[in-house]
Amino acid sequence: MAKGKKRKAAPGDVASNRAASHRYEFLDKLECGMVLTGTEVKSLRDNGATLKDGFALIRDGELWLQNVHIPPYGPAARENHDPERPRKLLAHRREIERLIGKTHERGLTLVPTRLYFKDGRAKVEIALARGKDRFDKRESIKKRDTERDVQRQLREVNR
Repeated sequence: MAKGKKRKAAPGDVASNRAASHRYEFLDKLECGMVLTGTEVKSLRDNGATLKDGFALIRDGELWLQNVHIPPYGPAARENHDPERPRKLLAHRREIERLIGKTHERGLTLVPTRLYFKDGRAKVEIALARGKDRFDKRESIKKRDTERDVQRQLREVNR
């Protein structure tokens, strides 16, 4: 991997939130469109974004993406956007109502997992998630390590 380049989860992803899979247990995923300004789209194509501390919430029956950093677009100078502004997400009414019902359950939240372009339009994948306990995190780390050891053993046997 070249120095300075961040590793992405899938080819074509603008940004991915890999830390979220460590912090949360994903129950359901949903693809949403985003309402963006022109400089935000250009910045996404050039620089990418940071999803690490991002979350989604439902306010007045609308879905909003919070704390997602899209860096300012250099050539835009004055007409640039606010990097941390809340962004409206586009989803069907039924999906939003279903998410309202699910998020009222104890301990469930909406977390952005991927940001990507699909047919020229910016999309964000949000996951309905439950926070992991410290025990669950240790368990998932242990499981990942054992799978890695098994794969290593299989490679050595196949040589």
